[in-house]
Amino acid sequence: MIAKQLSVFIENRQGRLGEVLNVLKKNNVNIISLSLADTTEYGLLRLIVNNPELGREELSKEGFSTMVTEVLVIKIEHKSGTLQQLLSTLSQNHVDIEYMYGLSIDGDSASVVVKTSDLNKASKILIDNGAKALTKEDISKF
Repeated sequence: MIAKQLSVFIENRQGRLGEVLNVLKKNNVNIISLSLADTTEYGLLRLIVNNPELGREELSKEGFSTMVTEVLVIKIEHKSGTLQQLLSTLSQNHVDIEYMYGLSIDGDSASVVVKTSDLNKASKILIDNGAKALTKEDISKF
């Protein structure tokens, strides 16, 4: 149930995001989802990609500061309250959300990328409550 996320620290200057994306393109690393948060001086780009290790390796060669982090990618129904129910279940079991962002692969369901305080505990709780997830193997097929 645990997937891998590629994170890239980039300077907040014109063209830098394009440079990251170009490195990934040249190495056939497909972006499934991304989140970009910035400050005045730098940005944190979080990506779900089909090959995070290759992405990390190639970006590092080009001088980018990168890391691979374990996250959960949870499929949820397109139905009001589904996300709230998932988050409530984690909260009731004392699992904190560190960050989260959306991912959509098809029209039948949505997915969210979730980083929690305890991924193994969160994974077990979600499976026990019928949640479906994308694994790193599922993601590598894109």
